[in-house]
Amino acid sequence: MDTAKIVENIQNFCDKNGITPTVAGRESGAGKDLVSAMKQRGVLPSIEKMSLLANYLGVTVSELLGEPLPESSASTPQEQEFARLFAQLRPEQQELVIAQLHGILDANDRNASSSE
Repeated sequence: MDTAKIVENIQNFCDKNGITPTVAGRESGAGKDLVSAMKQRGVLPSIEKMSLLANYLGVTVSELLGEPLPESSASTPQEQEFARLFAQLRPEQQELVIAQLHGILDANDRNASSSE
């Protein structure tokens, strides 16, 4: 992975949020010197620190890393936004969302079947 590109991505997301990488690192809990250390040493931080920073910036770790979206990615802007927000949830929160969606979908199926 290209550390310089990742630093550039982080800087761009910080710019969009109107903050500096130092502030983002400190307030996210990833470390105030995270980005400068990446620049100086060219080493990526742990996935945990990248996750903290990504969550703080409102993006996914994949977006910070500049990874391309998979071919099967959401097609509408609403689906893309949902996927981005869903990826930021903790696993137990994701399970609750999935359970809720299944309940809604099951209820819709029951309603559709009863009206036929």
